[in-house]
Amino acid sequence: MSILNPRVVVVIPTLNAGEPLAACLRALAAQTYRDFETVVVDNGGRVAEASAKVLRPGRNLGFGAAINLAVRESKAPMVACLNDDAVPEPQWLGELVRAMEADTRVGMCASCVLLDELRLDSAGMLLCPDGSSKQRGHGESPAKYSREEEVLMPSGSAALYRRELFDLAGGFDESFFLYCEDSDLGLRARWLGWLCRYIPTARVAHHYSLSAGRASSLKAYLVERNRLALAVKCLPLQMLAVAPFAALARYWWHLRLPAGTAAEFRREASSLALAWFVVKAHLATLAALARLLGERRRIHAGARISTAEFTALAERFRISPREVASQ
Repeated sequence: MSILNPRVVVVIPTLNAGEPLAACLRALAAQTYRDFETVVVDNGGRVAEASAKVLRPGRNLGFGAAINLAVRESKAPMVACLNDDAVPEPQWLGELVRAMEADTRVGMCASCVLLDELRLDSAGMLLCPDGSSKQRGHGESPAKYSREEEVLMPSGSAALYRRELFDLAGGFDESFFLYCEDSDLGLRARWLGWLCRYIPTARVAHHYSLSAGRASSLKAYLVERNRLALAVKCLPLQMLAVAPFAALARYWWHLRLPAGTAAEFRREASSLALAWFVVKAHLATLAALARLLGERRRIHAGARISTAEFTALAERFRISPREVASQ
């Protein structure tokens, strides 16, 4: 859908396109809320035509840079991010907009993202002391998360942001390429004083990691590299000091637990391969340290909440290293 001066721009980055994207676009066409424009960012050069505006950057920009590109091309005061393998129910966008318009302090809204009718993918995001982030309520019954309430930050698979927040925070960090960029933006927005609301009536079916694979070697490296970048940029000093010990605990549980993404990867490759990705991620972080510390200084210089307030938020929406390893 494309309209003049839309209130919302819905951005869908896609690499493989195909039927998942077509299903996503059909679901957007059936939305009860109509004041929006859909923009598909074709990272893979595979979208021949679509019932939406298509941006073709000519290469794979990754998730965050694709969203940023579409936002620069739009003047809409709200930005919705949607994975190409996500299928929103008809009331999805209207419910997110309603919640955001009800409170000017809310800069982010999290959807009720479903694996199926019986299991949640995400009801917002949680933060581990090492900087890892995981889906709140993942694998649990949606009925347990039926209340509209504050959460730490949304999953970028289906989220709504104020354009003002997006502009003040600087959008997604394009160096992340894939993974954790939504948590990074969410934490930077929290430092700026914005709230996030979870909207259980904004329901989306999501085919988990259909595009990138659940336990690929690329994912293992990028998640760990981006986790380290997020920690350096966003965590207060006292949390940053604890992060390496929390990471060691998480590595231990990754090796011990029989379930979770790391266990899947061990079955496909080996524990030695996982160790190499950890080393590689740390080396990449050291190489980027000067840039990351510069970004950290800018984030903390512009902060509108105190370190104590941020630390309290992190504790309130905490997930343990063992819980992270089990997902």
